[in-house]
Formats: sequence, structure tokens, C-alpha cells
Amino acid sequence: MARVLQDAHAGEVAAAYAYRGHWHSIRRQPLVRDEIRRIEGTEWHHRSLVKSLLDELGAKPRRRREIAMWTIGRFFGALCFVSFRFGPMYAAGRLEAMNVGQYDDARRYAERLGLAHFVPSLLEMREEETRHEVFFGDQCRGHFLLPIASRLLGWSPPAARPVTGWE
Repeated sequence: MARVLQDAHAGEVAAAYAYRGHWHSIRRQPLVRDEIRRIEGTEWHHRSLVKSLLDELGAKPRRRREIAMWTIGRFFGALCFVSFRFGPMYAAGRLEAMNVGQYDDARRYAERLGLAHFVPSLLEMREEETRHEVFFGDQCRGHFLLPIASRLLGWSPPAARPVTGWE
């Protein structure tokens, strides 16, 4: 359980910094820019929530993982300024799909370990990450590179859908 949360904590910093670069790189689409900026804020919020769960478990973030994810987030944030639109949108969608999986895993562990009070926060974070995945998927849906990227990298955008609760 702690390992999954440590990975999620570090992953949130990577996502937040990548999205910071991403929204700064968007000039012509203010609505998309604003949504990515909002998503960055939720990543910082999730990081804080995950840290409190780690504290309750008596676990600390893994320093090497944090440094690696910080570096990855900064790198991908900078890459948004020199790449075409599809790449950052696809990468973000794929990242969010992984986040959804982490929160699913953490919820299952919490239930097995009798940490039922963790479940509402984990469900809330999972729902928000699903919203992010759908948003980024919608941004790259229909692009001519999507079939190639999906085949090579293993992620396809989910069907656009409202997120209303646990599936």
C-alpha cells in the first residue's frame, strides 16, 4: 500500500510540472490552456492528499523516486514548447490512465488492509484522474497519429463520458 502511494505521490509532482509547462506553451486556445492549468492545480492537491495518507501509514516519500519524477515532469513540461500539440496531449492522457490505475490499486489495498477511511479520498482522486484522461483523450482523438501511437505505446483515449462515480 505504501509503495503504491509513494509512486502516486511522486507521479503527481511529475504531472504537475509537466502540466505547468504544457499550459504555459498554449497560446491560441484559452479554454484548453485554462483547463490544463486547472488540472495542474488538482495534481498539487492530490499530492497533498496522498502525503497525508502516507503520513498516516508512517511512510515517507522515496527521495530518489521524487527526484526522478521531478526531473521527468520538468523535462516534459519544457518539451511542450518545442513539440507539436499531439505529443503532449497523448502523453498526458497516457499518464492519467496510469494514475487511474494507481488509485484503483491503492483503493483495493486500503480495503484489504481495513483502511476504509482511505477509500473516499482514493475514489475522489480516481474520478478526477479519469476526468483528466478523458479531457486529454478528447484533445488527441481523431488525430492521424493516434492509431500509430496507440499501437506503439498501448494507450487509446477512453470514450468520452461523464464521470459520476465508481464503475
